[in-house]
Amino acid sequence: MSSDVIVIGGGVVGLATAWELLRSGATVTVLERNLCGQEASWAGAGILSPLLPWDYPEAVTQLTQFSAYLFLQFVEALQAETGVDPEYQASGMLVLPDSSSQAYVEPGTFDKYSRMLLAERWCTRHAISVQEVQSSQIAPSLVRDTAALWLPEVCQVRNPRLLQALIKTVKGLGGKIVEHAEITGWKIERGYVQSISTVAGERHSAGQYVVAAGAWSRRLLAEHAEALEVWPVRGQILLFKVRPGLLEPIVLDERNNFYLIPRRDGHILAGSTLEEAGFDKSTTPEARETLLARAQALIPVLAEEKIVAHWAGLRPASPHNIPVISVHPAISNLYLNSGHYRYGVTMAPGSAQLVVNMILGKLQPLDVVPYQWPV
Repeated sequence: MSSDVIVIGGGVVGLATAWELLRSGATVTVLERNLCGQEASWAGAGILSPLLPWDYPEAVTQLTQFSAYLFLQFVEALQAETGVDPEYQASGMLVLPDSSSQAYVEPGTFDKYSRMLLAERWCTRHAISVQEVQSSQIAPSLVRDTAALWLPEVCQVRNPRLLQALIKTVKGLGGKIVEHAEITGWKIERGYVQSISTVAGERHSAGQYVVAAGAWSRRLLAEHAEALEVWPVRGQILLFKVRPGLLEPIVLDERNNFYLIPRRDGHILAGSTLEEAGFDKSTTPEARETLLARAQALIPVLAEEKIVAHWAGLRPASPHNIPVISVHPAISNLYLNSGHYRYGVTMAPGSAQLVVNMILGKLQPLDVVPYQWPV
């Protein structure tokens, strides 16, 4: 079976890459080790912004802002093509600062300004709307009324529905999706991938190959990615069902990096944990208790009986949350689009455009040096 491009990985990053390639006229096959859209992309929260964006390197800011610019057109096109509404909306994000923390500037020094003021200055430099408010002005249901930062333009998407739309549109544009197709071997000659084989004994070939396998990317590439730092970090989330409108904005508590995300129908996501647990994505009673306590500390009505689901996913962690979006340094037709850590959904349309531009030899809209394959 031969295509112009094989995309390995059927999560949001792989599917967005396939979609971008199909729109450019390429023939595409997506190979997924399990079921498309059922790993970290499904398990995530769908906030289209880094949590505390002022705490990340400029490479993260550059890519998330580029993706944010693309996202409305991205979801509108998917909805028009499939009829599936990904529930993209500007919920805004209310940040409850940790008043006990100081703003770290350089080794051995602390800035005289508060962390909140530094965050405001960062937002101003990056043209992000921000206001100082009392939390009760924006989210009356919170029991903690405190000075807070309000970022009204932060958007969210309901990621399971986004994935439904992506799968449907990739198929509708002629893309082939093969599930339960775990890669077991690479045939590489003279710095060029000739073909790949799967656990079912099938062999697939293409002109170009894009690995977008999330937390499994390093394991899948094995000896062809010895310098690559991508590893699984488990995250657990609780889902509550309450009356619609109880909470309108996204709320982020800086003290423990805990968030609440309201959906239109009254569901509220509460998360998430950061756990080094290898490839174990089971849920734990300890995480359930911690997340429940944090949720109730903000909105007491979020009680045990309101929990309707508890799940875990494996994020593709990377140093400083900077993904690798690059051609392999020694294999000319092998590309990587992985390592997005907590922001795969957030970065998906931008990352897809960057890797497709590389394949097609197009000019890039931003500096891609920070995302090069490590050697």
